[in-house]
Amino acid sequence: MMKKELKNITETEKIASTDHSLEKTDTEKQEQKNSGDTHEEMAAKLKSAEQETKETYDRLLRVSADFENYKKRMAREKEEFRKFANESLIKDLLPAVDNLERAIDSSCNHEGSDDCLMEGILLTRKEILKVFDKFGVRPIESLGKAFDPAFHQAFLVEETDDHPENTVFRELQKGYMIHDRLLRPSMVVVSKAKGKKR
Repeated sequence: MMKKELKNITETEKIASTDHSLEKTDTEKQEQKNSGDTHEEMAAKLKSAEQETKETYDRLLRVSADFENYKKRMAREKEEFRKFANESLIKDLLPAVDNLERAIDSSCNHEGSDDCLMEGILLTRKEILKVFDKFGVRPIESLGKAFDPAFHQAFLVEETDDHPENTVFRELQKGYMIHDRLLRPSMVVVSKAKGKKR
């Protein structure tokens, strides 16, 4: 009887072992099926991550380019500000320079003028013009040049045979440039051929 029981137990174990191996095979099949899904899912996730990485990199490049443009624009604006920061102060000083030049002109026309005073006026004008030069301010050369409305303001038009037509032959007030910008136009007298109507 023991042998029979033992045989039954052995057969039962074999059946259980077979059932277990069948279950294991089904489980492996399911895992392989799930694994196949997982590979497809993983491939899709990888593709999505690569696309997101590419978009992020593109955004980074754009932000980096924008920042470089911003730095260049700020440097240009800073340079522009530095170049023209003193413009209004210099504009306010121009009438003083005009008055010094008028004093010099009137002293040259009178013989009894004080030489020491004249020397002081000349030195003062020279120092102011030196400061102007330091900040990029220079006078506009007008005499003998063709009239240019961008740099000259015609105060009078006079008939003359001594100068070619449309030429500046007298300067009433000197014009100035600050770097490449007009600070004040020259006030000038322009020639016109005699007998010609404008």
